[in-house]
Amino acid sequence: MRALLRFLPLPCLLLALWIVLNDSLSIGTIVLGSAIALILSLLAPSLRPVRASLSSPLAALRLIRDVFIDIVRSNVAVGRRIWLGGRAGATPGFVDIPLRLRDAHGLAALACIITFTPGTVWSGYDEAEHVLTLHVLDLKDEDGWRHTVQQRYERPLMEIFE
Repeated sequence: MRALLRFLPLPCLLLALWIVLNDSLSIGTIVLGSAIALILSLLAPSLRPVRASLSSPLAALRLIRDVFIDIVRSNVAVGRRIWLGGRAGATPGFVDIPLRLRDAHGLAALACIITFTPGTVWSGYDEAEHVLTLHVLDLKDEDGWRHTVQQRYERPLMEIFE
């Protein structure tokens, strides 16, 4: 029963997406969508051999809160810079940040966090050296950015995934 409860969310989500995309509740749409959802749900685990495990749900909730706050602040800052144009004195640049995070799921989450935050772009990652290259719209304090990424994002991600 527990395995069935873990399996059902994906086919239900896929079926719902199928219905929304087809904009129809006909019996044919539901039957075809159910078949496709079940087949894809059965095939999905083979596409993802390494499973993620959430070690600390509380740390995940704190991280989500911090990321939300940072995204709001960054939206305001980027909006201000756009509004002021050249008078804002933005100094774009790249900063290299050494990472201790090795888990693929944690790195993917960090990439999403950085990408979701306006004014920052994940520009590259050197797997051999474990160095993230980050482009920042207004780079005035490289050490501050290193500290932010390592302490505010990387540390909780290591707690969650490693």
